[in-house]
Amino acid sequence: MTSKIIPVEPFDYVIFGGTGDLAQRKLLPALYHRDHDGQLPEGARFIGASRGEYSQEAYQKFAHDALRKHVAEDQRSDDSLKRFLARLDYVRIDVQSDKGWDVLKAKLDDGMEGKIRAHYLAVGPALFGPITSQLEKFDLIDDRTRLVIEKPFGRDLPTAEKLNNEVGLHFREDQVFRIDHYLGKETVQNLLALRFANALFEPLWNCSHIDHVQITVAETVGVGSRAGYYDQSGAMRDMVQNHLMQLLCLVAMEAPATGDADSIRDEKLKVLKSLKPIPAENTVRAQYMAGAGPEGKVDGYLDELGDESDTATFVALKAEVENWRWSGVPFYLRTGKRMAMRMSEIVIQFKPVPHSIFGEGAGSPISNRLVLRLQPDESVKQWIMIKDPGPGGMRLKHVPLDMSFADNFDGHNPDAYERLLLDVVRGNQTLFMRRDEVEAAWKWIDPIFETWNETNQPVRSYTAGTWGPSQAIALIERDGRTWNDGDE
Repeated sequence: MTSKIIPVEPFDYVIFGGTGDLAQRKLLPALYHRDHDGQLPEGARFIGASRGEYSQEAYQKFAHDALRKHVAEDQRSDDSLKRFLARLDYVRIDVQSDKGWDVLKAKLDDGMEGKIRAHYLAVGPALFGPITSQLEKFDLIDDRTRLVIEKPFGRDLPTAEKLNNEVGLHFREDQVFRIDHYLGKETVQNLLALRFANALFEPLWNCSHIDHVQITVAETVGVGSRAGYYDQSGAMRDMVQNHLMQLLCLVAMEAPATGDADSIRDEKLKVLKSLKPIPAENTVRAQYMAGAGPEGKVDGYLDELGDESDTATFVALKAEVENWRWSGVPFYLRTGKRMAMRMSEIVIQFKPVPHSIFGEGAGSPISNRLVLRLQPDESVKQWIMIKDPGPGGMRLKHVPLDMSFADNFDGHNPDAYERLLLDVVRGNQTLFMRRDEVEAAWKWIDPIFETWNETNQPVRSYTAGTWGPSQAIALIERDGRTWNDGDE
């Protein structure tokens, strides 16, 4: 029995920042793929909005160039491109004044009555308030309107609350979609399927059977030309507060009563509220120095920035969830730029068997582990012990039961944005963060910054192209454990 793709109603998508990097690399290609696969209804339209001077034809050419660069050739066809580009329009608009808003309103009103309308704010958070205010002023909000906002959702709890309050003046919470593209990845959603659609794992998903959990998001790229922007956020704000903490919540949450958005987000919120305050000795922060990257020799962070800074490009944490299910189970989190390989994964390390019945010649049983690879090469591996085939006695071997998405599912593997953009149209908020989740995450993160400042914890160094500073290795190895560095 196969599930059916839920169809979407006709809609208009307005992309503020429609000529920006995110629109070029992610949004336009994602929407094109959904059109290419026949998932967009007749009447679906996309309107780019920015300060640039583009005619409709010029914007269509801009989009065509972006698609040629960011969509694989075997996924492009003349008919699909022509159909998609015909859906595109453009408005030159100044979001901090009244210029262009009447033109946008006229274009939106010149369509099917009662259409779903989504406004995607692919702009900096400082513009969220002005844009939402103008949307209300020009009567561009009704009960079928959605608002999509990108991270960062503030720099700390006070700024997150301010941002949420600004948006909340004009939109109900059930109209706001705070997008975290990690939650749209197939493997992340498969974590829910593995836990709650199978009888195998959930009875073992607790402190009686799990030794520890590792969550790693490693990048090989540096900050490059984004150094000035990145220096205002760093690894903690850029990755930990959103991506890694959302992954932690999905691993640690209790089974929701139903699969609806608020039931799932209620359980994630409980995890955030159960996180134990984290002492300085359970944290490591560091910056990359000159070393090697995929392109060869690379500069260090301070060289790219051109200034002194204590902003961390790497963070490792040992977190604990204080509840019955996870009592005594550490969660090791780490993320960094210029690391040894590009890899995002979740490792569930099970406890060893209590007693081995096999002799010395068989080898010692290795503890089972479940590895969910988010990128690249999305996959799920369950590592188990089996007998090595052949005569000569019992010899134990550690092997994976391996499910690779590329090997098992034909065709284009949808990008996270493809799923999330249409979930907005459907009004499905399951994979989007609720206001109280964002604020609860900052309540846990802010004291870490305060501890670093109070204790003058040094910013360590690591050579580009490695797995981070030695202190991060010590963080886990002092507990008798080891990072899974993409080996399994």
